[in-house]
Amino acid sequence: MKRVSLTAFLKLVEIRTKIASFTPFLLGNLYLLYHYSNFTILNFILLFFSLFFVDMGTTAINNYQDFLRAEKKEGFNYEEHNAIVNYNLTKKTVEVIIFFLFFVAVVSGLLLYLKTDVILLLIGIISFIIGILYTSGPVPISRTPLGEIFSGFTMGFFITFLTVYIHNLNLVDLISDSSLLIIQLEYIEIIKIFIFSLPLILGIANIMLANNICDIDDDLANNRYTLPTYISRSSSLKLFSYLYYFSYFSILIAVIFKILPFLSLLSLLSIFKVQDNINKFKKKQDKKETFILSVKNFIIINYLTALTIFIMIIYNWLI
Repeated sequence: MKRVSLTAFLKLVEIRTKIASFTPFLLGNLYLLYHYSNFTILNFILLFFSLFFVDMGTTAINNYQDFLRAEKKEGFNYEEHNAIVNYNLTKKTVEVIIFFLFFVAVVSGLLLYLKTDVILLLIGIISFIIGILYTSGPVPISRTPLGEIFSGFTMGFFITFLTVYIHNLNLVDLISDSSLLIIQLEYIEIIKIFIFSLPLILGIANIMLANNICDIDDDLANNRYTLPTYISRSSSLKLFSYLYYFSYFSILIAVIFKILPFLSLLSLLSIFKVQDNINKFKKKQDKKETFILSVKNFIIINYLTALTIFIMIIYNWLI
């Protein structure tokens, strides 16, 4: 097997995009520390490894599938963006890397299951299946109009929920009563976590949407029918804006219902910078130059919110 440089590996797994999975993990832990008192360090570590490695594995599969299925074999997306072409990686090498990444993810997940309960195992299996189907199979989800929904909800909500759940197993409970299987939910708490995670869900969906808008011409050439190919570039750009506006609205709702601290209203001020990035992206949609604006907006909104929660956690510990 050909030796792979660290640079090639990081490009294959697109390490700079891992912010999309790390941020829900970070925000989930801040939510946990703000609203709850229990925290188990081993569960924290195992979930981190499971999430991080499955995300890298999914990205590697996506690049592998793009390499195998590509009909247009020139341009930035094929020659530079795809690490397999850029670093002349063999199929065998990529397959071994993918196997290793998912092996670590599965082992970490199973160890975490042994420390928690079957609910985590079920959610983990569902997330794992979505991750595989997202990038592979006869019709990968990423090549359909459903990519934004699945990526946003799976990463934005599932990761946030699991980050809280592994320390608070009472949020969901399965009870076997004779021939019945009863599910008990702390539904108010789960709804609160969902509202809290909306800026994450919508921000991740917008990263996927921006990616597909930039690739609309290449996708049509490669028979990939994503959301922008169905609703048009202009409608996609309008949706791109609206998802950010709804993110800010959800932050306001979260503050009103005390899901977020009052201080989190400061994050609303970031709309001026986010709007500036929206305007720049509307003027030019390019994978190399302006796609990164969707990632920057995701960071601006969620990390300013994270900072306000962190400040309140420190404040509560001091008083």
